[in-house]
Order: sequence, then structure tokens, then C-alpha cells
Amino acid sequence: MRVLLVYPQYPDTFWSFKHALKFVSKKAAFPPLGLLTVAAMLPEDWEKKLIDLNVASLNDRDIEWADYVFISAMAVQRESVNTVIKRCRRLGAKIVAGGPLFTTGHEEFSEVDHFVLNEAEITLPLFLEDLRNGKAGHIYTTDKWADVRETPLPSWELINAKKYSSMAVQYSRGCPFDCEFCDIVVLNGHNPRTKGAAQLLKELEGFYKRGWRSSVFIVDDNFIGNKKKLKAEILPAIIEWMEEKKKPFSLFTEASINLADDEELMKLMVKANFNMVFIGIETTNEESLAECSKMQNRNRDLIASVKKLQNKGLQVQGGFILGFDSDPASIFENLISFIQKSGIVTAMVGLLNAPPGTKLYHRLKKEKRLISDFSGDNTDCTMNFIPKMEYKKLMNGYKKVIDTIYAPKQYYERIATFLKEYKPIGAKVVSPKWEHFKAFVKSVWFLGIVGRGRRYYWRLLAWTLARRPKSFSLSVIMAIYGFHFRKVVEKYIKILARGNGSTA
Repeated sequence: MRVLLVYPQYPDTFWSFKHALKFVSKKAAFPPLGLLTVAAMLPEDWEKKLIDLNVASLNDRDIEWADYVFISAMAVQRESVNTVIKRCRRLGAKIVAGGPLFTTGHEEFSEVDHFVLNEAEITLPLFLEDLRNGKAGHIYTTDKWADVRETPLPSWELINAKKYSSMAVQYSRGCPFDCEFCDIVVLNGHNPRTKGAAQLLKELEGFYKRGWRSSVFIVDDNFIGNKKKLKAEILPAIIEWMEEKKKPFSLFTEASINLADDEELMKLMVKANFNMVFIGIETTNEESLAECSKMQNRNRDLIASVKKLQNKGLQVQGGFILGFDSDPASIFENLISFIQKSGIVTAMVGLLNAPPGTKLYHRLKKEKRLISDFSGDNTDCTMNFIPKMEYKKLMNGYKKVIDTIYAPKQYYERIATFLKEYKPIGAKVVSPKWEHFKAFVKSVWFLGIVGRGRRYYWRLLAWTLARRPKSFSLSVIMAIYGFHFRKVVEKYIKILARGNGSTA
């Protein structure tokens, strides 16, 4: 059997980092971990080829070569998915589809031959068995959760790691919290299912042996979902491995804000060479936090929590949402103020949407406020429901927020605010590489000579050299991120100006 595994293209969003990746000559931020893991579950004697459309093009001969085309995708990749499906149908290829997009909305894709939904560890063997017996069905699904301790190592030999800025590994699935708008519990459940230390280290060792010496993203929904196991088993094992290998990787992950309440956990993470964490802060409004059941964020000084993480050596990336029913008219100014004071440089601000299957989706459906499909991109100036705030007011407020926080003056000021708090305790100083030098030269040209806000760029570099010289490279990296964010904001501002941002 010959199988072509296709990972669809991402649109240009805050999350793509497309414009920043050009500075370091990379094609994509992360490899398609799910599809690589599925590849490892297929029979060893099958021929396999993987094409990630974010780093390579898909030719007709690739499709014609394959007996089956496997597609995995998230909702934000829908447009690319439809294009791939049409090409496969035109060329007569059989399609097997799975992943979040199809698990929550397979009914929309009538041209797919076989759906392998939910968690592939359970449903893929059922499909493969039926395929061997010549009776492959249309839909394979389950309401059970897989034991991730039995998940095989991804088939990394199918990709060129040099095309990516970071590698990825999964330690756990699931989140103990129950935010109304989040589909994580729909897809992965409430109880965090975790791998053992030996299994996780085997995956890290695989990167090491392949010569990888850069960042690794722990892709968990909430890395600290099982804090006890992390502190007793996982982090001590990573620390020992990192020290033995002289800290070959920097690690980053996603976690909830209550990480700031656990001194021991923060200390262990930094010692394990974690230097960054993405946290869903969502909103500064207590009523909106209560509305969406974001209980872990309530009744706390969020800025103090962020600064505590920064003081411990963890850069905080933050997710923010506008459009809650409880949002007051002052939410836009409050959010701008919070982001600037917190020093959260990478602040991902989006509009509330209701992913299929979430509590929010069911509530809005009952209230007859759902009006369109979920695009999967909460930053594309669309909403799939009717908000309580007057729509034009909400869009104008959203425009003001993103236009302000990514304007050169505010953005570069926020980098300095962060660097004043950031204390990278014990982090390994990465030896400069040729690609880093090229990135710096490009930043000088695009940000310091021809770019918008040139004086703020030079002011930041001068301040960093004088006050925080050890963070100079980090300062340049953040400046480059800002270039990407401004490019994306410019696109969104044009959409809003044309009046295309809509709820329809």
C-alpha cells in the first residue's frame, strides 16, 4: 500500500508567524505532529510520503502515486482542506480524513471516502483491520479516550526538520478546567492523560540524535494539568537529561495561570530549560471570566501573576478574547492598559467564537444566536454568533486594540517592560549561528532602515545593550515578531475598513 499524508496550509494569522519565519529562512513554525504520529501507526511495510503544504507544494503526481491520501486538519485549515479534497476527487484518489476539523464536522465533507475520527490510537486500527478484510467503512468513531502511554514515536524521518523553527512533542492530553468556549475537553477530555518520563525522554532523545539543537514545543492543552506527576517524576527526569546533554533544547508550552501559584513547579520548569509559556488570560473583566467559567483566572491580580512568572524566568505569551456578553464599553481601553503594563509582548487578541460541541455553542444555539460556520481563526474579524454588544462598536473596539498594541511605539515599549521583569535563571546562552546573524542583518534593514517605527527599534536595541545586554538576542527576536504581527494587523485593518469583518 502507498499512502500520501497531506497536511493542509494555514492561513496568514498571528499564529502562523509567517513574516517572522522569513528572517530565519524557515517555512513553518511547527511540524504536523498528529499526522506524523498517525504515520507511525500505519503498517511498516506500507510506503509513506508526507507533504506539509506549509513547507512544500502538492503535485498531481504525488496524488496519483498514492493508493490512499490521508488528511488531518484543524478548523482554521478548512479552505486548504477543500482544495486538497477537490484535487483528490479529480484525480480519483481515495481519501481518509481525521483530526479536529473532521471529528467535530465530518458531515460537511461528503467527498471523503473514510473518516477516522476522535483519537487515532483507537479508531485507526479498526479502519486498518476492515481495510485488510476488504470491507472498510465510512466512519470510525469512539467515545473512549486513548492511553497515550501506548502512542508510538512519530515518524520524524518523513519530514525535513530544517524547514521548521521548532520541533514538537506531546506529553499529555486533556485539561482539568471547563471554559465555556474551549473545545479541548470536547476533543481530549477533562482528565489529563500523561506519558511516562521514559517515553517522553525517548522522544527528546530522538530529536537530539537527529542533530536538533533549538526549541521544542510541548504541545499539551495544559502542561500542568497533573502537577503532582510533573514535580515528582517528569520534570526531575527532564532536568537530569538536560544537564547530561548540556541543555540542547529550550522548551515552551501552554499552561493555566495557576502555575504562578506554585513556586516549586515554576522553579523545576525553569531548571528543565523551559523559557516560555502561553497562558489563556482571555479578559480583564471579572464578569466575563465568570460568564465563560474561567474560574482559575478569577479573583486574582493577573498582572502580578504574569510578572511573577516573568521574574522566575518564564516569558508569558497571552491569549485574549473580546466579545463576551458581559464585556463593558470600557473593555477595549482596559485590555490595552493591561497588555502594556503586563509586558506580555506576544499578546494574541481575538474575537469570541463558538467551536462546535462546546458549551458555548450549545448555549448560543439554544438562544438562537448562531449564524454561521466556525472559521477556526478567532483573529480573522468574523464571529459565528450575534454578540450582545452592538456589532459595529465591537469591531471598532477590536480594531483599536490590535492597532494600538502592535503599533511600533507601544510594541517596543512592551518589550522593554518585559525585559525589566524577566530573569532567565540558569538558562543556557545559545551560541550564535549563521542564521541568527542573517536574521539580525535582515532586522536592521526591514525594521531599522526601511521599516515603520525605525526610531523605536534603535531605541530598544540601545536600551537593551545598556541595561540588559544578555537579553540582546531575545530583544531582536521580539522585534522580528513585531514585524509579523504588524503585517497581519495591516491585513485585518483593511478587512475591517472594507466592512468584511462580519458575523455572517
